[in-house]
Amino acid sequence: QVQLVESGGGLVQAGDSLRLSCAASGRTFSTYAMGWFRQAPGKEREFVAVISWVGWRGGSTYYADSVKGRFTISRDDAKNTVYLQMNSLNAEDTAVYYCAADRVGWGAKRDWKEYDYWGQGTQVTVSS
Repeated sequence: QVQLVESGGGLVQAGDSLRLSCAASGRTFSTYAMGWFRQAPGKEREFVAVISWVGWRGGSTYYADSVKGRFTISRDDAKNTVYLQMNSLNAEDTAVYYCAADRVGWGAKRDWKEYDYWGQGTQVTVSS
């Protein structure tokens, strides 16, 4: 069992940056692929970014087109933490952000239904 706790959300202005963190419990964190998803009011949960375990192609990263070039996902396995650095935020980035763990470490899945563990979410609000 893995428990995930997100932090770092808040209210910012358009153009600002935020860094989200997701702290995980469990000894097997380093073998999981870790993803970030978001859900805006009235919309479905959508993929943001994923990072594979380091043993798969050195920790491959993939991004949604809407955030590519602005967001960066990274992981620190020594701290059991995955990060999402978000730059050049705009109003369309407003959502609850969730981190998720996939026991298939080499997966780069974009379908939220395929993830095994979820955090409680952290709100990001961008004012224009």
